[in-house]
Amino acid sequence: MTDELSFLRQQARTQRFTLGTPREFRVSPDGTRLLFLRAESGTDRRNSLWELDLGKGTETKIVDAAELLPGEEELPPEERARRERARESAGGVVGYAVDDEFRLAAFSLSGKLYTVDLATREVTERVGTSVVDPRPNPAGTHVAYVRDRRLRVIDLASGTDEVLIGEDGDDIAWGLAEFIAAEELGRARGYWWSPEGTSVLVERTDRSGVPRWTISDPAHPDAAPTTVAYPAAGTTNVGVSLSLVGLDGLRVDVERDDWEYLVAVHWSAGGPPLIAVQPRDQRELAIYAIDPVDGSTKLLHTETDEHWVEVVQGVPAWTSDGRLVHVSAADGSHRLVIDGEPVTGSGLQVRSVLHVGAEVLFSASADDPTQIHVYRTGAGGVTRLSATDGVHIGAGTAEVTVLSSWSLRHAGPKVSVLRDGEPVATVESYPADPGLEPAPEWLTVGERGLRAALLLPTGYRPEDGKLPVLLDPYGGPHAQRVLQSRNAFLTSQWLADQGFAVLVADGRGTPGRGPAWEKAIVRELAEVTLTDQVDALHAVAAEHPELDLGRVAIRGWSYGGYLSALAVLRRPDVFHAAVAGAPVTDWSLYDTHYTERYLGVPGEEPESYERNSLIASAPELRRALLIVHGLADDNVFVAHALRLSSELLAAGRPHVFLPLAGATHMTPQAEEVAENLMKVQIGWIKRELEAAAR
Repeated sequence: MTDELSFLRQQARTQRFTLGTPREFRVSPDGTRLLFLRAESGTDRRNSLWELDLGKGTETKIVDAAELLPGEEELPPEERARRERARESAGGVVGYAVDDEFRLAAFSLSGKLYTVDLATREVTERVGTSVVDPRPNPAGTHVAYVRDRRLRVIDLASGTDEVLIGEDGDDIAWGLAEFIAAEELGRARGYWWSPEGTSVLVERTDRSGVPRWTISDPAHPDAAPTTVAYPAAGTTNVGVSLSLVGLDGLRVDVERDDWEYLVAVHWSAGGPPLIAVQPRDQRELAIYAIDPVDGSTKLLHTETDEHWVEVVQGVPAWTSDGRLVHVSAADGSHRLVIDGEPVTGSGLQVRSVLHVGAEVLFSASADDPTQIHVYRTGAGGVTRLSATDGVHIGAGTAEVTVLSSWSLRHAGPKVSVLRDGEPVATVESYPADPGLEPAPEWLTVGERGLRAALLLPTGYRPEDGKLPVLLDPYGGPHAQRVLQSRNAFLTSQWLADQGFAVLVADGRGTPGRGPAWEKAIVRELAEVTLTDQVDALHAVAAEHPELDLGRVAIRGWSYGGYLSALAVLRRPDVFHAAVAGAPVTDWSLYDTHYTERYLGVPGEEPESYERNSLIASAPELRRALLIVHGLADDNVFVAHALRLSSELLAAGRPHVFLPLAGATHMTPQAEEVAENLMKVQIGWIKRELEAAAR
């Protein structure tokens, strides 16, 4: 038991063994230096800013977070919200921005704004409180940031700090990404400097029409509740508009069509500002160029789909010589398009665009969706830069590329720097040793070729007898569990070592297998994703007699929690117990962009919401169900779990509800809570499966 406790505590302490790994890479324009963030060890939460000299191979700490802030961080509410949307749980310097010439970097730490001279290493505190998203202009003469929902700018020569644009009132904000942008669109920014650094394209948000939801802390009844603007399906979204504002205060409003969502913004020397926008139904994505003189827009490209147009990170963008880059769905693939011509073939699924300069750096999967590789374009066509099997995360440029390579062969990433595809340096990584080595059996099963992994207890032999089965899925859109990375299976192997055959399967709707695969879930989230989990289980059990189908449990968080509760509600013939963590139980309580993409608008398609609701199925519960939910969750509100629990009680269906005081949508980080929460789940599952087998 000591080893078990050690792993669980260490997993929480190391934030799932990610601390100590380098990230947020920036390559200098001349390709000689690399900036990145990294903590001192696998248990240190404070990231500092480092520089690697690519010629000498030496690392230098540019900003020491512990020296600047020896105590605890105090974050403004907007920064706490930004980190929750980004699932950021580390501390210290968690983000930074640089000027074009790599002379200056700006960052926030505990709500304070700092700049660092990258030549002299001199760190200067510029603002003492409530700073969000500081960014120097490309010329390195000014730094913009957001405070009190206003965009401010510091003139570094004079030291003046002035409001560039803002308004009174709690509902209006300038320069901040709204909830939908940060949670669903992958857009964390709300302002963008012009290439010459004399003006800013700024987002204005108005949340006055958005429903207000309340989060309270029953464990502390003396604490005031928090009210948030939450755009639930079918309700009003935040109003979003754009303005161009010069450092001289001159403002030009950007022409706005009837679009609902500001998906992406790009502004570089390659051309005028670009925006990608979507209507409410998401069946179109339009790319416009903005005239920075008068704010008028010109339509450059429109992508349409009968269901929805998938958002791909990093596009649209201009190449340095003015060619438009975007991603289109064609011939069964997400294809990279430059200047109107597809440059990737139909067998490559582009996942994200990482950098656009003279050429394009991007990530994609080929015929194996369990692997992600990094590619670049060039005169000779498309070249794969990542050489080994696994999951590779790319950064930098097509010419000087940083590869963070995750593999089944090692824990944590191996980080290398390539120049024109050839290794020139490595970046040190200090993740903690998990102390266990997952041994997944790689499977492709069923008529749909579902990708799955089966993990058995370490040292298991067939003569040891049949094993109870535990499914450990996410199972929903935009996320994969079956990836060729050791870290992806650490928890699953630990679960297997508690005496289970653990099955992890990715069904329809998960990324990496093309538009048709992703869109098979339209209007049928429940039916399709649950069917694929059941099919995977039966297909694997047919080949592995050690799996005991008389004892089957399932556990998951978020969409995985929804899928787990769904399993015992709709397929009690297959599943005997479920742990549902932070489940969406009533899709009308979840946000607009995600939910309406798959189920439509509630008022127009109520049957779609009814068909996919856990609430509607509550009277059918015949199996054991444990519901776990954080009371401070502002993504999947605890109302989901409470309404399901109330409906189950009204129907006379026994169940267990475990509330987590103070916990958000991210799983608990406190070591003792994380450890005991897992122990409670495993103990409960074992007892319920034993009871089911009697």
